[in-house]
Amino acid sequence: MSHNVTRLALLQACNDLLQPARFKDYGPNGLQVEGTDTIGHMVSGVTASRALIEAAIEAKADAIFVHHGLFWRGQDGTVTGWMKQRLQLLLAHNINVLAYHLPLDAHPEVGNNAQLGQRLGLQVQGVFGEQNLGLWGMRADGQAFKNAQALADVVSIVLQREPVVVQTPAREIRQVAWCTGGAQSYFEAAIAAGVDAFITGEISEPQVHLARETGVAFLACGHHATERYGAPAAAAHVAAQLGITHQFIEIDNPA
Repeated sequence: MSHNVTRLALLQACNDLLQPARFKDYGPNGLQVEGTDTIGHMVSGVTASRALIEAAIEAKADAIFVHHGLFWRGQDGTVTGWMKQRLQLLLAHNINVLAYHLPLDAHPEVGNNAQLGQRLGLQVQGVFGEQNLGLWGMRADGQAFKNAQALADVVSIVLQREPVVVQTPAREIRQVAWCTGGAQSYFEAAIAAGVDAFITGEISEPQVHLARETGVAFLACGHHATERYGAPAAAAHVAAQLGITHQFIEIDNPA
């Protein structure tokens, strides 16, 4: 039987789990939009898009937990257009929005990186990159992937989408580094860590050349596709701890 908790109790539980004060981030972590004082039902999703907000209203949610919130460094700060529409819906329905960006990537159990590694059957052996957000390791069974395509085949089955693969020359993949979302700038740190392949969400033009020149395979597996596991894992953990109900709402995104 579920019950209600205060907004403060929910925020405290999320902060205790994800420790946002430890990170330098691109936007505010924690409560981004204040809604009702008491929460009985929480939905989670990847991004605080209008589609997710509308689905949360339909689900009679009191709080939305996301990885990508509404506010980012460098925005002009005006409430017009799409921002006005999102906020208007949230305020009219008194819904709280909690957003955790880098803290959700980094958590060793419910984080995006940890969750992706688990699904791909990878065992973490170390961290790399800025703020130690990236993970590297090997297959849990100790076996190597025959080549980058064999790794890509596993990724496409797990994530249900074909990754963009840059691989040359063909080589056995024993050590894999990964960092979800838009972490293509971590590729050089992954190469320096001595891995055979790097998995992230996106690829930019320079990484193609680095992959070809270093022989380290680059797999771009989708920003959304790699980051849809942390938010429901964290939100489910907190909801179970507090005794409130939770559901994950998937809003399809090809990016």
